[in-house]
Amino acid sequence: MTHQVAPEADWQPSDVQRERDEWRRRRTVRSAAIAAVSTLLLLGTLTGAVVSSPGWERVRETYFDWDKAVSSFPAVVDGLWLNIRVMVVCWLLILVLSLTVAIVRTLRGPVAFPLRMLGTAYVDVFRGLPLLLVIFLLGFGGPALSLQGLPTSPLFWGGAALVLSYSAYVAEVFRAGIESVHPSQRLAGRSLGLSYGQTLRHVVLPQAWRRVIPPLMNDLVSLQKDSGLIAVLGVSDAIRKAQIETALDFNYTPYVVAGVLFCCLTIPMARLTDRYARKKGYHGAGGHL
Repeated sequence: MTHQVAPEADWQPSDVQRERDEWRRRRTVRSAAIAAVSTLLLLGTLTGAVVSSPGWERVRETYFDWDKAVSSFPAVVDGLWLNIRVMVVCWLLILVLSLTVAIVRTLRGPVAFPLRMLGTAYVDVFRGLPLLLVIFLLGFGGPALSLQGLPTSPLFWGGAALVLSYSAYVAEVFRAGIESVHPSQRLAGRSLGLSYGQTLRHVVLPQAWRRVIPPLMNDLVSLQKDSGLIAVLGVSDAIRKAQIETALDFNYTPYVVAGVLFCCLTIPMARLTDRYARKKGYHGAGGHL
């Protein structure tokens, strides 16, 4: 005996389901309204406190001059393009160096002890040094060495400082991802006849990579803004261009313009990171300098 299945077009939600949907809709609207009102109240209170302060007019003229913002915008954007290029190149080098260090630190056996010790020393030193101090040491000390085959450009040495500092942090992210893969995965790969390198490449690293993507994206957000630190070496990036524009009349609006442009870079990436982490079920995933 066969049963006739009713067409989907004939299906209608029950009265109970309609009531549930209506209740959920009302709750969503109510929550959105409360959130909007509370946000407006908070922003209004903060804005009122700032605008009503005695020195607001002076601050507005010094930091929020529209004409100054328009005139300095092209120069700051030109410098920001350098920051973006530095960030992209440094990030690619950071991925390569940090993954190498992480693999070295996970090597087993007494023969690999010197390599593990070297990797540990590198991570400890560059995680212990402030990034700005590393930039100063390499930016001023590197060119003084006059090493044959290496440029003396402050842009090169500033980028090298970013790579060395960030690689120490990202290496620990990769190492955590590698060690989070269950040992049975390695054993399964070796039982199939794969070598240690093949097991690492085809079994361990693909799983580790998927697990560390959210913290890696957070590190990329940090690198986007920290690329502006190379301005202390005289590199004509966004911050340096803002400084030059400010020196013309001591109006600090170009710094605000640079800050807004950096936020336009970092905030979308931060939100994308949060969205990806929620989609993959990660909570509190992060890893930043």
